[in-house]
Amino acid sequence: MSEKLVEALNVTRSFRTAAGELTVLKGIDLSINAGEMVGIVGASGAGKSTLMHILGALDRPSSGKVLFQNSDLSSMDENALARFRNATIGFVFQFHHLLPEFNALENVMMPGMISGMPHQENEEKALSLLGELGLSARLKHRPGQLSGGEQQRVAVARALIQEPKIVLADEPTGNLDTATGNDLFELFLEINKRRGTAFAVVTHNKALSDRCHSVIEIADGMVV
Repeated sequence: MSEKLVEALNVTRSFRTAAGELTVLKGIDLSINAGEMVGIVGASGAGKSTLMHILGALDRPSSGKVLFQNSDLSSMDENALARFRNATIGFVFQFHHLLPEFNALENVMMPGMISGMPHQENEEKALSLLGELGLSARLKHRPGQLSGGEQQRVAVARALIQEPKIVLADEPTGNLDTATGNDLFELFLEINKRRGTAFAVVTHNKALSDRCHSVIEIADGMVV
């Protein structure tokens, strides 16, 4: 049996609003195994992005817990969580969140710089990843000089620089044309197969989610 990498146990998440308390997640139970490619689907507003933020330790649940390799993330303080995220989880968002003042190489090196990775090792890994993703000719280009697909590939390289156990991708193809989105998903499948990196991918594209090892559907804050 595959090792359980991430588990959500009866996770809820509520927010205070002007109209009162809004419960977005209503007792989520799920698990993602090491090396697994999981699609997460559901209508807009179902709670998918909130779930991804909690699985990625960007937010804490209102109740319930998230285990990562059986370690309870709620036991970590904010500094420990920040170190955990940087070392263990890669993130790819619909809007890539590259830093506009830095070039592609510098953006990819950023997580390594934050963690204190030796500069030469960090640069060599970034150069290798960007080459692997077909961006060797775009190293010195800033995000504004890159196409949407190129920006997302830079974001993927940045997500992989720390050799994470899982990449969480929230609508990564949502801002791309169909062909470029398909190419990006092919890249995820290739990385999953070659590196054994687990992926959890939120997508509205059924053709893409159907290619995952498993699919989790979220509706009204619950797994269906």
